[in-house]
Amino acid sequence: MVQELVTAAIVVACLGGVYLAAAARVIRQYERGVVLRLGRLRDEIRRPGFTLVVPAVDRLHKVNMQIVTMPVPAQDGITRDNVTVRVDAVIYFKVVDPTSAVIAVEDYRFAVSQMAQTSLRSIIGKSDLDDLLSNREKLNQGLEVMIDSPAVSWGVQIDRVEIKDVSLPETMKRSMARQAEADRERRARVINADAELQASKKLAQAAGEMSAQPSALQLRLLQTVVAVAAEKNSTLVLPFPVELLRFLERAQQPADREAATGRVRQPPPADDAGAGPTPRGTPPEIAGGQTSPDEPAPQAPGPVGRAPGAAAADGRPAAEPPPGDARPAEQRPPRTGASRTRVSEDQSASPPFARH
Repeated sequence: MVQELVTAAIVVACLGGVYLAAAARVIRQYERGVVLRLGRLRDEIRRPGFTLVVPAVDRLHKVNMQIVTMPVPAQDGITRDNVTVRVDAVIYFKVVDPTSAVIAVEDYRFAVSQMAQTSLRSIIGKSDLDDLLSNREKLNQGLEVMIDSPAVSWGVQIDRVEIKDVSLPETMKRSMARQAEADRERRARVINADAELQASKKLAQAAGEMSAQPSALQLRLLQTVVAVAAEKNSTLVLPFPVELLRFLERAQQPADREAATGRVRQPPPADDAGAGPTPRGTPPEIAGGQTSPDEPAPQAPGPVGRAPGAAAADGRPAAEPPPGDARPAEQRPPRTGASRTRVSEDQSASPPFARH
C-alpha cells in the first residue's frame, strides 16, 4: 500500500513538473503579454516576469514595447514642378497598446512600412523640389501626421519620421550647379561694381584735394615711380606732363576745323623762276596757274614750233602758253580745266545749225 502511494506521488510530481514546464512563461521587461484562451482575448495583460498559462488552452503573444527603427525603401516620384526624384526615409515608432497591436492588425510592422511608403510618395507629389531640398522639417511633420492617423487604431504611435536622402538626375544636378555658379558670379559682379563706385568717389575727393595743392600731384607721381621701380628694376619710367598733351590738342583743333569746312589755304605769291612744286591737294585750276576760281582759265598751248598768235588749220587763233610757265610743253601738266573752257567757248560761238 505504501509502495503504491509512493509510486502515485512520483507520477503526480512528474505530471506536475511536465505541466509546469509547459505552462511556465517568462516575459521580459520591455515586453507585454496578451493571452488568448480558446481564441478569446483575456482582459488581463501579463506584466514582465514569470507567468503561467494553461497548456493547449491559452496562447500567449508577446509584444515588444521598444521604439522600432524602420527604414523606408527609396521611392521614385515626380514633384509638383515636374522633377523626377528618388527619396528614402526612416521612421521611428513604438507600440502603446499591446491588445490593439495583436487584435486590430495582423502584422503591425508590415502595415506601418506600407503606410510609410505610400505617404512618402504622396508627400513627394505635393511638394516642390526646393521644399524637398531646403524645407525638410515641414515635410517631416506632414509625413508624420499622414502615417500616425491610421496607426493610432493599431495601437502604434509614430515617434518621428525623417527624410534621409533626395537623389536627383545628373542633368538636374548640372543645371543646379550652373544656376548656383551664375548666382555667385552675379553677386561677385555686384560687389565689384559697388567697390568701383566707392573707389571712384574717393578718387574724386582725392582729385579735389590735389587740385587745391599742385605739389601733392607731383608727390603722388614720385610715389608711383618709386612703386614701379621697386617691383621691376629694369623698367624705366619717364613722367610726361599732361599739360603738353593738352597744348598739342588745342593746336590740332583749328586744323581739324579747316579740314571739316573744306577750306584750303592759298600759297603765297612767288616768282615764276623760283616757284616750287605744287602743294599736295591743290585743285587743278590753281596748279595750272589760275590764282582764283573766278578768273578765266588759260587756253591750251598750240603745237610746238608755232609762232604766237598764228592761226590754226581750222582758222581759229592758236592758244598762247600761260604766262609765267617757261617749261616745255612735254613737261607741263595737263590743262583739264582750260580744255573744258575752250570747248565751251567754241560751242557757244558756233551757229545753231552748225551743232547738228
